[in-house]
Amino acid sequence: MRRRIPIVILVLVALGLILAACAPKPAETVPAVKRPLVLGMHALVETDADARILAGEVPSLAKRGVNLLIVEVDYWYDYASHPELHMENPVKKETVKALLAACRAKGIRLVPQFQSLGHQSWAEKTFPLLVKYPQLDETPNKYAGNKGTDPWGTEFYCRSWCPLHPDLLPIVNDLYDELLEVFEADALHIGMDEVFIIADADCPRCAGKSTAELFARAVNDAYDHIVRKRGKEMMMWADRLIDGQATGYGLWEASMNGTDKAIDMIPRDIVMCDWHYEPKYPLQGTPKSTFPSPRIFADKGFRVLPTSFRNIDALNRFIDQSLAVPSDKVLGHVCTVWHPLGKGKYGKLRQLKAASKKIKKASTSPS
Repeated sequence: MRRRIPIVILVLVALGLILAACAPKPAETVPAVKRPLVLGMHALVETDADARILAGEVPSLAKRGVNLLIVEVDYWYDYASHPELHMENPVKKETVKALLAACRAKGIRLVPQFQSLGHQSWAEKTFPLLVKYPQLDETPNKYAGNKGTDPWGTEFYCRSWCPLHPDLLPIVNDLYDELLEVFEADALHIGMDEVFIIADADCPRCAGKSTAELFARAVNDAYDHIVRKRGKEMMMWADRLIDGQATGYGLWEASMNGTDKAIDMIPRDIVMCDWHYEPKYPLQGTPKSTFPSPRIFADKGFRVLPTSFRNIDALNRFIDQSLAVPSDKVLGHVCTVWHPLGKGKYGKLRQLKAASKKIKKASTSPS
């Protein structure tokens, strides 16, 4: 004889089937969740004419889908607070306002960048801060002509300022403030990439100290002013916070001098611009690169903007791998260019076209 199933059991079974149907599907790749993504462009301006050209290029960038423009000005702005610290033919205030108006008209977020700590020289040219205030140099009276071999065994690359010098922050914070104000910016990118000169043995303040602690000190000093005091967002290049040996990235796109340990000594709301340019890396031992750093930063609680240059193969794989990280802390992608471009050139960049295609597809893919 067939037994009658109690009605309560039937109800429970039906409820279970409904819940199973409504349960979220496993995370998919590229991207894991449908969401608006950032497509950024990093541009370098070295004269007022460069900035005027860039302002005229904003419509073409917008057509590519760019919604973030990081403009590196460093010492090429006409600072009123420290007129002794600008380069020749600096970017004028009225030109910045024209660039800002062009960006606002196209819905592009404009963020200025100032290279901090490292990159205080390039080749044989030392930039104005360490020329006018040589006492702020981490290695004063060393590396004549910006040549020689640094303590890590690499050819001297770029000078650094001393992060512990008591006269440093009042000057640098003035420059940060002026850029925030003239750009009417809600964020500032502080650079911080490729710092090889740190904790120099001949610096009376830094000798013998931890490279990680010194790097974290420089980051935290900037954060205290930009975020805690001014209420703005802070962005930075992420390479010195990555273990070059463990990730396989090596010397240039990650740290081999211990600064990577600073990753646990700084606030988690800094946006990490995680740049990697190559199709393969010397320490990974694989024909094609893997890019572990976006997941590392996301797992640590940082928001991350993976960043690429002109190698399209590396760019495509970097975007695919970073957007496959199951975290909304991976914000999108940034393309870089490391010299000012002429009229009509920005929107035609191969790397921007490739990134635009990937980001647009990922942003519209069903979740």
